[in-house]
Amino acid sequence: MNTIITVGRQFGSGGREIGEKLASRYDIKFYDKDLLKRAAKESGICTELFENNDEKPTGSFLYNLVTDTYSYGYSSPYVEMPLSHKVFLAQFDAIKKIAQEGPCVIVGRCADYALAELKNCLHVFINAPIEDRIERISAKYPDINDPSKVRDMINKTDKARSNYYNYYSSKKWGRAASYDLCINSSILGIDGTVDLISGFVDRFENK
Repeated sequence: MNTIITVGRQFGSGGREIGEKLASRYDIKFYDKDLLKRAAKESGICTELFENNDEKPTGSFLYNLVTDTYSYGYSSPYVEMPLSHKVFLAQFDAIKKIAQEGPCVIVGRCADYALAELKNCLHVFINAPIEDRIERISAKYPDINDPSKVRDMINKTDKARSNYYNYYSSKKWGRAASYDLCINSSILGIDGTVDLISGFVDRFENK
């Protein structure tokens, strides 16, 4: 196994679970939010800034307006940039370093764009009908028992991810041309989708 798999996903589509199962199947590393901790450690920027900045559009960051004293001693070639840009570039660098360490699965965070020049990458996007996503998120967050609130959460999260991706990359979030494979996870279910992607990966490995 020599392939790096990046997974873009609509909120509630099961993309994270699919990514985890793919990593488990191939016995390779899986990166989601732990990527933020690594980027924070390597850059010297506090973890909270990465968490607040996580796949959210740059225009929403109030700390874009503050001074560099909030960078917690972070020094870099882009020290004059807004903090949101520093955070993105530090994360971008972390993704590239992770890719150099071997095959893995990376969820979200413009990883497909960061690794666009690598030939051993497959970029996947997971989507699903809104009704199925509402059902999945409602099961995950039982305290939110109003479907309209769940729908609003989904729409806001997807809008933030889309704005983030479209701002920092030269592609369009969720658009087929931006990825190698786009899949509706509701058609085959989580495990069936993992099987489908695995078949795609295996063919790619053996081409």
